[in-house]
Amino acid sequence: MTPQTGGPRIPSTTAPWLRAAAGARLLGATGSPAPTIFEEMTSLAVATGALNLGQGFPDDEPPLALRAIAEAGVAAGNNQYAPGSGIPPLREAIAAHQERFYGLTLSPSTDVVVTTGATEAIAATLLAFCTPGSNVVVLEPFYDSYGAIARLAGAELHPVALRAPDFQPRIEDLDAAVDENTAVIIVNDPHNPTGTRFTDATRRALVAAAGRSGAVLLADEVYEHLVFEAAHSPLATVPGAFERTVTVSSGGKTFSATGWKVGWASGPADLIDAVRTVKQFLSYSSGPAYQPAIAEGLGLPEAFFRERAASLAARSRLLSEGLEASGARVFAPQAGYFVVADLAPLGFVDATSLARRLPAELGVVGIPVGVFATPEHEGRYASLLRLAHCKREDVILAATARLRDGLASLSAAEGTAR
Repeated sequence: MTPQTGGPRIPSTTAPWLRAAAGARLLGATGSPAPTIFEEMTSLAVATGALNLGQGFPDDEPPLALRAIAEAGVAAGNNQYAPGSGIPPLREAIAAHQERFYGLTLSPSTDVVVTTGATEAIAATLLAFCTPGSNVVVLEPFYDSYGAIARLAGAELHPVALRAPDFQPRIEDLDAAVDENTAVIIVNDPHNPTGTRFTDATRRALVAAAGRSGAVLLADEVYEHLVFEAAHSPLATVPGAFERTVTVSSGGKTFSATGWKVGWASGPADLIDAVRTVKQFLSYSSGPAYQPAIAEGLGLPEAFFRERAASLAARSRLLSEGLEASGARVFAPQAGYFVVADLAPLGFVDATSLARRLPAELGVVGIPVGVFATPEHEGRYASLLRLAHCKREDVILAATARLRDGLASLSAAEGTAR
């Protein structure tokens, strides 16, 4: 099989910013810059006063003890550059966290680097290992940053489809996408936007594919502590994976502190050396007052992490039940911040068009899943809508009431229901 590429090849002479924009689908039909669907939906939420279940930021605040540490740090003058690799207590806390939860032994001095959020860790990894003419394998749909930075580095995307209802990749599709030019395979597990967790068979196949091609595995695991049943198992723990895996996470999702932008990359020293080398010329360092707070958070009792996941699971069920009551088909998430609903049973086959109407007509904002795919594959996900359940219970209940009654009414009025 010939691997499918994510969009037309972009000439090497194209300006880097245009390559990045194309990779993140920021170019309109004329080739001019256009706002992202996230910016568009947020603007509609503000303009209409709609409940914003589009953007993945929580209504919860970080734990009070962590906020107190950050505030004390600011008051004490902890406002200047942190060390480029991160403060030693945070690197030590990250290494201890990996040992405590997953049995992975890391050196805080060589195997961990602190970054400005997980997004910078992802960017530094792709820029470190991609070369012009290489390719990056992504499991589609995917976080738009992957496409932007891969294209910025001169690489092409080789998407592997995740198909409903289980959103697991077909092994034959994975084998077709990975070749001798594959520089990086990105594995986002737990997965955004679908909320799936990859099976052991899938994880072994990903590691085997990386081994055959010599690719680096970029494991984006920011939802590691937001798993609803059982526990997360890092990709790096699969036999044969650790020596080629850069594991990325952050405190943003776990501690409801997305604005603090404290992330990290961990793995074998040779890979982290490469990531650190690039990272120091992106932001150098950030968050000197927040880093001690996240270090404290990583050492919280296990009950904190269990309760956080259980709270999100309960809110996920509330949102799912409301969507199912409307007539939509819901793919129950196994982790993370989001619920994906198929609106085709209601007759809505274009979730992007519907998403633009919902703020004014029903007072709810969601994000069409198709925007997380390359343009030529968007149709695979055309009727799917992503909604965030990381909101207060009262917000979710109000939103589900509007969706439960409103979607059925819209469908009946337009005669679209099947």
